[in-house]
Amino acid sequence: MEKIKKYFQRIGLEMPEYIVPDSKLLMELQFAHCTTVPYENLDILRGIPLSLEIDDLYEKVVNQGKGGFCFELNGLFAWLLEQLGYKVTEYAARYLRGESSIPMRRHRVMKAEATDGVWLCDVGIGEVCPRYPVRLEEGLEQPQFDECYRLDKDPFLGWVLMDKHHGQWRQFYSFTEEPQLPVDYIAPTFYCEKHPDSPFIHQEMFSMKTAHGRFTLDGHLYKEFVDGQVTAKELSDEEMPEAYRRFGLEM
Repeated sequence: MEKIKKYFQRIGLEMPEYIVPDSKLLMELQFAHCTTVPYENLDILRGIPLSLEIDDLYEKVVNQGKGGFCFELNGLFAWLLEQLGYKVTEYAARYLRGESSIPMRRHRVMKAEATDGVWLCDVGIGEVCPRYPVRLEEGLEQPQFDECYRLDKDPFLGWVLMDKHHGQWRQFYSFTEEPQLPVDYIAPTFYCEKHPDSPFIHQEMFSMKTAHGRFTLDGHLYKEFVDGQVTAKELSDEEMPEAYRRFGLEM
């Protein structure tokens, strides 16, 4: 239980004396995680092999205060939810936003069954995405902050998470309800680490959510998204260490 308490401290929460695995706690956990643990690919850039073992993920995220990308962050978050009494099922998703054809499955997501409903949980995306869990219910529009999400069904893609963009619904990512084991994520993780087509191997892809949006670092380009407004700055080499520290990282 000490490990769970330390995890709560890492994401800025006080561990309740009595754990009730309901949607209220689930929402608090996902929001806290998204706003304290960075989405980042620094180990990939440095050629440090990624491990999906829970002990290694816990050391990296909780003890060392670093972050990771979807296969790491969602894997560790799924473990936390299971320790707290949620029934968790993990899936392999296709990231559809911005794609012109159906891509491979290279995203890790989970279904969490709470005492008062079933939810889609995800703490492993750097772009604009749900900061709270999304109820796993077809067709229900679910506003969050200045965003809105909906889950549709497709004969091939399965569940499709949609987000409203400039008044139009667009596909975000999809998954079918085939449970995945931790070993199933080793191959797509290796693809993201080493394949020449991987978007993670070229430059920094850092992101941290806030209550009003997020801030990001893509190479030397730093952006802040606040209530729908965007400011951007191309950083000099001298400014990069301070930008890293905003994500809790060191160059």
